[in-house]
Amino acid sequence: MTTVFILVLLLIIWSMLFYHIFLMQGGYWLYSSYQKKAEKWQRNIPYYPTVSVLIPAHNEEVVIEDTLEAMSNLRYPIDKLQVLVINDNSSDRTGEICEAYHNRFPYIQVIHTKPPLGGKGKSAALNNGLQYATGEIICVYDADNTPEPDAIFWLVLGLMNDRKAGAVVGKFRVLNASKNLLTRLINIETLTFQWLAQAGRWFWFKLSTIPGTNFAIRRSILDELGGWDEGALSEDTELSFRIYDLGYHIRFFPNAITWEQEPETMKVWWRQRTRWARGNLYVIAKFFLHFFKMKHKRIGLDLLYFMFTYVFFFGVTIISQGLFIASFFTNLDISVGFVSLPLLIVGFLLFVIEELLALSFEKGQLTAKNIATVCLMYFTYSQLWIFLVIYAGCLELKRVILKQEVTWYKTKRFNQKDQPGQRSA
Repeated sequence: MTTVFILVLLLIIWSMLFYHIFLMQGGYWLYSSYQKKAEKWQRNIPYYPTVSVLIPAHNEEVVIEDTLEAMSNLRYPIDKLQVLVINDNSSDRTGEICEAYHNRFPYIQVIHTKPPLGGKGKSAALNNGLQYATGEIICVYDADNTPEPDAIFWLVLGLMNDRKAGAVVGKFRVLNASKNLLTRLINIETLTFQWLAQAGRWFWFKLSTIPGTNFAIRRSILDELGGWDEGALSEDTELSFRIYDLGYHIRFFPNAITWEQEPETMKVWWRQRTRWARGNLYVIAKFFLHFFKMKHKRIGLDLLYFMFTYVFFFGVTIISQGLFIASFFTNLDISVGFVSLPLLIVGFLLFVIEELLALSFEKGQLTAKNIATVCLMYFTYSQLWIFLVIYAGCLELKRVILKQEVTWYKTKRFNQKDQPGQRSA
């Protein structure tokens, strides 16, 4: 009986591994073809729609100047562009810096919010900013992002040429990838996520997830949906599901690139990723409970993917590793035969191949240092996620049982002035 149980666990784990291989194949084919699509679209620009860029900012004095400098360098018709910084209850120099940029560039505007309307987190800040936005298209950037000059152009071009797209998602790169081991691990993780989960899902199923920054959405859709869900910690994922339920798809378009800062310490990483995991568990519960009321059941495929990732895959991994450790102390009579060792080796090799493929898609990333980091990643960084998901699950369960209010943790920023040459591709 125990052996049958183990075989079921292995079946679930390997189903996810093979599904990821399938997604990576799609990511490769998208990588091979998206530039041709971009060249074709460049020949079809009927007009430039008005665009409002929303930047929620709470105590961002360390990074906001670089962000606004990037905004001042955007290559998009100025008379069609509005940049709105929502200075959300900041107690540092964020507002002062933003006002200085407003004086130099009138299309950069600042909204200062205070409680009771301000200080409620990113979703509430975005909803506040939406009230002042005049654009036909809404773009969103985090306050630590420095988009490349053509980023807005590509996002808008995607919406103009794909009428079924409710939103277009660009690619983000890690600004401080070479800072330390943690940022190198995050850099590899984000590249793999984008070329496997985003590009692969888009290629095969016309599905991708809004990542919270560097995306464009039609204003009419936000109005129809009533803006962002202020109870969601992963407001981006939550919004994605509602866009799909309206019948639109979300296009992943890697031409639009932004650079963002990632956590440089484990403490900051843990708190940020806990918020993400809790947010995704909230989204899974919300849409699973209302699945039969949703109009477009195709989203069930993505809901199943999230459930497998955060519930089944992590669940069976935790159980299997727990049994593995327990077997050192007692005889559990567990055996799947001689294939145990080959399965472990093949699983490791599949992980390494997927990561290296993703690195090979980006110029200058397939280095000896990154290859060594990938091998280390399997036994360290990846295993950390197991403990993190358990912790996030406990916090979410506690919040539901005790009916606690959602509290939004703002990721700590780091000064990049002393780190020249961070952009590696």
